[in-house]
Amino acid sequence: MPRKISHIAPDWWDYTTLESDLINDAAKLTENDLLQLSRPGFKVNLYDTLEDFYLAEALEYINAWKNATADNPVGICGPIGPTEQLPLVARLVNELGITLQHAHFWGMDEWYDEATGSEVSIDHPLSFERADRELCFNRIRDEFKMPEENLHFPKGEVSSFTSSWESGVRCAVMQGGQGDIKHWAFNDPLRREGQWIDEPPSAEEYLKLGTRVVELHPVTLSQNARTSGGGNITMVPKSAITVGPRETWMADKVSIWHAGTHDNPLGQRLTALMISKEIADSAVPMSLLSKHPNVEFHYYRGGLGSCAVEMH
Repeated sequence: MPRKISHIAPDWWDYTTLESDLINDAAKLTENDLLQLSRPGFKVNLYDTLEDFYLAEALEYINAWKNATADNPVGICGPIGPTEQLPLVARLVNELGITLQHAHFWGMDEWYDEATGSEVSIDHPLSFERADRELCFNRIRDEFKMPEENLHFPKGEVSSFTSSWESGVRCAVMQGGQGDIKHWAFNDPLRREGQWIDEPPSAEEYLKLGTRVVELHPVTLSQNARTSGGGNITMVPKSAITVGPRETWMADKVSIWHAGTHDNPLGQRLTALMISKEIADSAVPMSLLSKHPNVEFHYYRGGLGSCAVEMH
């Protein structure tokens, strides 16, 4: 029997195609319940202040990079969203005098320009590479800077980016946020078409995907307009280049940061519940991290909100 049709976008898979009991169970989770979801391979952390939250996020960069040597280069794969940690990373590098000669960085994703068949220009107002450089890498003092060849940003022609993951550099952590559609990077649910009309791809099928150009779910377009474009959805590209599950499984740890500004109270709870209970469903891509051996969720207490009905 076919699964439910999406409540949001009938031509797509997404979390609204799950059984209602699972969604309702997630909505009931309290702050203490979230902590109880930790299990071997999955850890939940809570922070009382945004200052502590973003400092802890920035320190993941520092702790990875300070271990990098000529014989053991180490990198981190980092997001745009959240971005508040990025200036802190640059300041910590400068203040602590950390030389990044053997450190690496991978961008998680980038917008794709369908007209040119390539990544958007760094001059595009929503360019992720531009944000990474302006908020972090351009702020690092020259004597500590990472060599340009150690900065790996996704391109429309993905081969050079994917080869950088296979070059012998260890990815200590892949860091990200969670979008309204329950993705990490731009690993969105797929369209409900062709062989995926009745069921979404199995977890095993989805996890084979590597870095690629993807069509974005309508909810992702709306979210990026809300969080980055002042609500102007017409400026948000409909496609993007994203790091895939294949690269994600090369990272020693996957670290997801919930400040309460990207996904809503239900979403922040739902994916934690699914990962804890090892419910892997590609309609909720973040839930596939239940199969990764080392995942951490980080929450700002003030951003957890409530799933209670409250009219405004």
